[in-house]
Amino acid sequence: MQKNVLLLNGPNLNLLGSRQPDIYGVESLDDIVDACRKLASELDLGLRAEQSNHEGTLVDLIQEARASADAIIINAGAYSHTSVAILDALNSFDGDVIEVHLSNIHKREAFRHHSFISSRASGIIVGCGSHGYLLALRQLAHVLNGTTR
Repeated sequence: MQKNVLLLNGPNLNLLGSRQPDIYGVESLDDIVDACRKLASELDLGLRAEQSNHEGTLVDLIQEARASADAIIINAGAYSHTSVAILDALNSFDGDVIEVHLSNIHKREAFRHHSFISSRASGIIVGCGSHGYLLALRQLAHVLNGTTR
């Protein structure tokens, strides 16, 4: 039976490709999602991709994932550093969670060094650009196929 992954992107990630390309790269979010869909298909994973600039919408999507997803890849953007609500929603989700950040948050402003989501994440990928999403998918395929924990 095919496993399903929710790919969740937070605020301002809809501006990828045009927003601070020196930090976030030149690929658009659509480019990243397309690459993830292709890889997910190769890995026999179902993939649903969502983006919202609204914290409550992200919480709703995580809650819905309890019934429809086996794992979540999340780049919560700035909400990573501020949202206990997203952390609480993730804590109610039973599957694996991989946190992704395009930039290396530990080389940036001090307020970005802490992520609430990291305490819930099974894995954290930072500073690998858009390739981090593909790494997360590969890790989840590995975990969901029962070969590692």
